[in-house]
Amino acid sequence: MSNITGNMSVEKIDDAIQMLTTFTNEASLKPLISILKELKQNPHSESLSAKLTETWRNLGIYQGTVLTYVPYFYTLIPDDIFGDKLKEDMGQ
Repeated sequence: MSNITGNMSVEKIDDAIQMLTTFTNEASLKPLISILKELKQNPHSESLSAKLTETWRNLGIYQGTVLTYVPYFYTLIPDDIFGDKLKEDMGQ
């Protein structure tokens, strides 16, 4: 994982939480919102950043929902937002 904690901004995280809770009602996004709330309290936590990335990758089609309401979300996770490098590394 690249060091992305420098990209973490409490304002951006708070905005992401507000946008997702206001405009979505999808249960699949609750774990993501919970991690964002934790990151808001500790925006430089590498372990929370890793947890955010893992949760993001497991969202499936709901990644589109997140990007619709929080288009800058990709700045909160590593450059490889869709896990393409991960797939290459796994030989897929």
